[in-house]
Amino acid sequence: MQNSRNMLLSSVYPITSKMKIKDKVAIVTGAASGIGNAVCHRLAAAGARAIAMVDLTDAIQDSAQTLNTAAGAELAVPFQGNVTHSDFRSKVYAEMGDIGVVQICVPAAGILRDALAIKTNKETGKVQLYDEQLFRQVLEVNLMHPVYWSMELMAGIAEFRAAQGLGKWSADEEIQGASILVGSVSCRGNRGQISYSSAKAALNAAAKTLNIEGAYHGMQAKIIHPGFVETPMVEQLPDGMFEQHLRQLVPIDRMIKPEEIANTIALMIENPIISGPVWADGGLPPMA
Repeated sequence: MQNSRNMLLSSVYPITSKMKIKDKVAIVTGAASGIGNAVCHRLAAAGARAIAMVDLTDAIQDSAQTLNTAAGAELAVPFQGNVTHSDFRSKVYAEMGDIGVVQICVPAAGILRDALAIKTNKETGKVQLYDEQLFRQVLEVNLMHPVYWSMELMAGIAEFRAAQGLGKWSADEEIQGASILVGSVSCRGNRGQISYSSAKAALNAAAKTLNIEGAYHGMQAKIIHPGFVETPMVEQLPDGMFEQHLRQLVPIDRMIKPEEIANTIALMIENPIISGPVWADGGLPPMA
């Protein structure tokens, strides 16, 4: 009876334009730890063909080996470099392209450089502005890097389709690619995060624009806004800050696990009707 019902539903509501992680080639930045690392393991569990694990630190070598050992196969390919450098980005895509067309990108690398927009010296009364170089650095890593790694994904898919003589993507085809941008609840504005909040807010518009333009090639771009996740970045909070001041604001009464964000990202990749933004914040309200 249940099988008959499922068959009937499938015939009435056929889902043709979907995408599966299985057998796909993926690129993940910030992959040595935190959300990026958890995403790599989730993609491996879902049957990804190969995963480029990208990070600035040499810890990426051990992280890739750990994943390969757990998977019992050479799925992870480590790349160490600066994600804001275009030559490095092109190298990663070119080498992964030798394995197969890259169809998944999760540019999860990010940095914090928190400080007040202005700070007054109590002794002199002089006001110092947030450092311009730090602002540019945060924008490079948290905004330009995910946008350009996503555009590189779109370019590869577009070139592959052109080589096959294919034009505009149609709904009877599988989704050709997905890029999941990692935003933050700070995109709503947060004290002491003028650069970080600005970058994450801008990602909303970038994701929507990439999604609109990518539709011609069958690529989707989406964004997820995590709350307080157990990652090295959140560990930069002052000692006791979360437990004493922030935990009471989170309805689920705990930090979020990186694996929970990774599971949500996998769902976003495979479900074509999710266009984002997806709030993965445990119910955290906007912070004043």
